[in-house]
Amino acid sequence: MVLGWLLLLAMALPPGTTGAKDCVFCELTDSKQCPGIHMQCGDDEDCFTGHGVAPGLGPIINKGCLLSTSCGHEEPVTYMGVTYTLTTTCCYGHMCNRAPSPARWEGRAAGLALGVLLLLLLPRLL
Repeated sequence: MVLGWLLLLAMALPPGTTGAKDCVFCELTDSKQCPGIHMQCGDDEDCFTGHGVAPGLGPIINKGCLLSTSCGHEEPVTYMGVTYTLTTTCCYGHMCNRAPSPARWEGRAAGLALGVLLLLLLPRLL
């Protein structure tokens, strides 16, 4: 029974919660989409998404790896000749700064449901 609970816990954890992590990287952009490319973070880095604002203009974003101690800070950045205030938000899992995908959450929910079902039925089958 303990093995079943450990299996369920492993299925509930996001992939890549240990070891080196990959993040999405993309340059500063004013596009709402930032598909980016994969990059590997250093041991002391986390994935981040930066959101920049400037008075009277639309937002900008960027993504990548950032030293953990720099997370949550504001800094001025220049994009297309305009200075924006960029605020970084870090996350702590493998590829956690990619755009949310409904299919990814549906798959995790289905796997979790299957795990619970197995835990409930396994004692009756043995």
